[in-house]
Amino acid sequence: MIVEKAGARRPFLFIGDHAGRAIPRRLGRLGLGPADLERHIAWDIGVEGLGLILACALNACFIRQAYSRLVIDCNRAPGSESSIPTVSDGTPIPANVGLSPAEKALRVESIYRPYQDRIGAELKARRAGNVRTVLVALHSFTPSLEGFDRPWRYGVLHRGDSPFSARMLAAMSGALGALAGDNQPYAMDETDNTVPLHSRGHDIDYLELEVRQDLLGEADGQALVAREVARFLTEADAIVAAR
Repeated sequence: MIVEKAGARRPFLFIGDHAGRAIPRRLGRLGLGPADLERHIAWDIGVEGLGLILACALNACFIRQAYSRLVIDCNRAPGSESSIPTVSDGTPIPANVGLSPAEKALRVESIYRPYQDRIGAELKARRAGNVRTVLVALHSFTPSLEGFDRPWRYGVLHRGDSPFSARMLAAMSGALGALAGDNQPYAMDETDNTVPLHSRGHDIDYLELEVRQDLLGEADGQALVAREVARFLTEADAIVAAR
């Protein structure tokens, strides 16, 4: 994993479960061609750039996974069916078929565990320093999937238990109307791992933000989205912190 601005004391702790697309040398290209490793199946397109800009603009820590979600998906619980996918959006992943328990455990211990432990360590340090925290998970989604258009510009994923997510959704909906999705294009459910893992039982508010990938394909788009998201984050935080 890669950490930017460790120890920053602003309220936001940004994380990127799918920000990278690196593959350990021992795994080659997982049996895939170069074009597949550019696609959304390998990573959340644009999230690395978006997170870096937000971290710099808001002087906040950003912890991102460098390895591809196809090696192991850090937003899935180890051992779950989608943790090490054998097929992603219809594309077979040959190197993930027929793995032994030892091979799966190696990916958990060398990639998944250090990433989650680093997030946990940053949160522990923030609690010790009495730093208020909103855990902000950054993701991106394809403009269409399986023939269905996805018109939302942003999506706020939540379990109905997050004051910050509610305020963020209200801010976005007020400015963007129906382009702000409430649990769209996905709903937060039991398949989500990172936000529930670190927020439940620790009195940590959260935001899981989805951004449409065509907005993030180039650096200019990432900068534009970052300015917009930073404004919404600041507006929502001012209201929540005042309560």
